[in-house]
Amino acid sequence: MILRTKPWNHECSSPLTRGNGPRHLLIAAFLRFIICVTSVFRLEQLLRFTPAMKSKCGFIFILTLLTFSARSISTDAQQLRDAFRKVNQSVVIVRTKRVEVAPSGDDGMLIIDGLGSGVLISNDGKVLTAAHVVQTADIACVEFPDGQAIRARVIGSDVRSDVALLQLERMPKGVTPAILGDSDKVEVGDQIFVIGAPYGIGQTLSAGHLSGRHQLNNNNESATSVEFLQTDAAVNTGNSGAPMFDMGGNVIGVVSSIMSRSGGSEGLAFGTAANTAKRLLLDHTPFWSGIDGFVITGDLAKALNLPQPAGFLVQRIGEGSMGSRLGINPGTLRATIQGTDILLAGDVLLTVNGIDIATPSRDQLGIATADENYERIYNSVAALRPGDILVVTVLRQGKVLKLTTTIER
Repeated sequence: MILRTKPWNHECSSPLTRGNGPRHLLIAAFLRFIICVTSVFRLEQLLRFTPAMKSKCGFIFILTLLTFSARSISTDAQQLRDAFRKVNQSVVIVRTKRVEVAPSGDDGMLIIDGLGSGVLISNDGKVLTAAHVVQTADIACVEFPDGQAIRARVIGSDVRSDVALLQLERMPKGVTPAILGDSDKVEVGDQIFVIGAPYGIGQTLSAGHLSGRHQLNNNNESATSVEFLQTDAAVNTGNSGAPMFDMGGNVIGVVSSIMSRSGGSEGLAFGTAANTAKRLLLDHTPFWSGIDGFVITGDLAKALNLPQPAGFLVQRIGEGSMGSRLGINPGTLRATIQGTDILLAGDVLLTVNGIDIATPSRDQLGIATADENYERIYNSVAALRPGDILVVTVLRQGKVLKLTTTIER
């Protein structure tokens, strides 16, 4: 028996194939493919494809695939647009000012402007950003997309994980906070997006994928265990502190740094995982040391006459911080040592609550990049309650001094 079919008649197309939407195109393409096959072949030939058969039906097959792809791309774009509209009002520009010693050859002090991004995460005016944006800020101001500019103060900062928490002086009008998500639920390969202010251009969106996860401390029970999320989304200067969102509009990370040889985006950026930020800044009472500097050992420690093998050379202090209340002195004299620009004549921290700043390192360069006792010091300070006394010892102009302050938070 021979199966016969009538030629395809566009004017007699069924209601299912009329219209220009993706669903109608998909159904129409599929029906065209079936009719093409049944009109060219006898029933017994359906399983014996020849080059001529493939030539006649190839276009219809490609059209079907393209329809699937177009629909997928359209859906992804719509999902990204919807997610952006849901959260963009909560993303802010963070502007800071600090007073700093003028460069070598100049006299006096300079006011340095800082720039970063952040995200509103609570109804009482808390904003997440990167620690390096605000760690030594004397003044901080947050700008919302609708033009509202609100003063803020730093209430918590962790330099090691590079996250900080700001408290706004007042809650902005008409702004819904973003939701801080569970970063453990995102996986490598998941689509994410970043909203920030690269080079000060606010409300800039870049999209990409979660391309890696990196644990700084494998002890997950540690209070200072830090996880960084890696992404290929474009990140540039000014994006520091910007939120990384999943496609549901949940904050799953805070942009920290990029790896770049050119200074611009090269598709390799890192953000502190949201769960790390929660544990360090929200699950416990946060604190802001406001101190910027580095550990010194070896020859440099000897040159500064440290009474112990290692100490923390203070560079800058943020106004109103814990370090400022302690009366710690920042550096005031610029110098270059082994190609590194540093500030001398400031205090050198020796101990915090009786804990040495660092265990002696075998590194003979004189400047260490990691504080081996960081976790002990962090936990000691974080455990202090309002009314407790914080005690630090410093080396100042050749003398060891004890400085104290009462915890107020």
